[in-house]
Amino acid sequence: MRARLKRLARALGWPAPAQACVLMYHRVAELPTDVWRIAVSPAHFEQHLQVLRASYTVLPLTELAEAVARRAVPRRAVSITFDDGYADNFSQAYPLLERYQLPATFFIASGNIGQATEFWWDELEHLLLFTPDLPATFTSTVAGQPVSAALADEAHLSPALRQQHQRWNACTETPPTRRATLFLQLWQLLRPLPHPAQQQHLQQLRQWAGQPPGTRATYRSMAAEQLRELAGSPRHTLGVHTVSHPALAFHAPAAQQRELVENKEFLAQLTGHAPTLVAYPYGNYNPDTLAAAAAAGLRAGFTTEEQPLTNRSERYRLGRFQVADGPGADFARQLQRWQQPS
Repeated sequence: MRARLKRLARALGWPAPAQACVLMYHRVAELPTDVWRIAVSPAHFEQHLQVLRASYTVLPLTELAEAVARRAVPRRAVSITFDDGYADNFSQAYPLLERYQLPATFFIASGNIGQATEFWWDELEHLLLFTPDLPATFTSTVAGQPVSAALADEAHLSPALRQQHQRWNACTETPPTRRATLFLQLWQLLRPLPHPAQQQHLQQLRQWAGQPPGTRATYRSMAAEQLRELAGSPRHTLGVHTVSHPALAFHAPAAQQRELVENKEFLAQLTGHAPTLVAYPYGNYNPDTLAAAAAAGLRAGFTTEEQPLTNRSERYRLGRFQVADGPGADFARQLQRWQQPS
């Protein structure tokens, strides 16, 4: 029935319903490995900006969120967002955005700001997939679930094994190795846990792997002064992304509220600008999350659900589209598909 109505609307020349797209980036960097496919190279990112500048109206996310609230979403409008707060957002993305005079919103997980620490998922990937030599067996208990693995000949990281891990897309492909299977199992078990429990398990993994704690320069988050400079730009805004990047729906309402409020207060005190928007880590939320966002005084919330913004969109469940690495021509085709009325 819906498809029939769409064909009838086209035949009668009725205008397509207004809708807009929110783009989700995480990193602008060339990485030796990126199993979750969250990095876009600087060269490709510049091509994306060229496509946007030439063919679309790029709006500040606050303006687009208000258009949803007014039921006045414009056609062919796009907003740019970044999640997490990696340092390359400042060193790579920010100069290119300024060159093309395009606005963006940076959703910041504040617990890592100015800290010599990596996000837990980056360290987990590095420990299990790229440590040169690991013990032949692994045994532990995570969240009450026993985990064991026999790595056999994969205990040593051969060049061929490294290449398999570098090629692996964990979003769409089954794990290609025993190491990758263990990595994905632990990632799934660690993601719902509170931050202290995640860190406790990471420390146990470091001891098992014989690796000291440390932070690779390319995996750091922004420094406080870099956030202040971003917030001081008339084109860019910061948004709430919690303190410790929890999967919110797995936590009690009070814990969710605390993560949002403390993150908002940190950013407000640091920059002098109170954020008004939130992006839920991992796109994970439940009704308590939506209520907590409203109670924290945030005006809109963004998920990772790939759906455009329309005049019917719900203010605290606004969709975004994950942008993949690729040249401008591929990005233009993808964006055109995202802009098609559903």
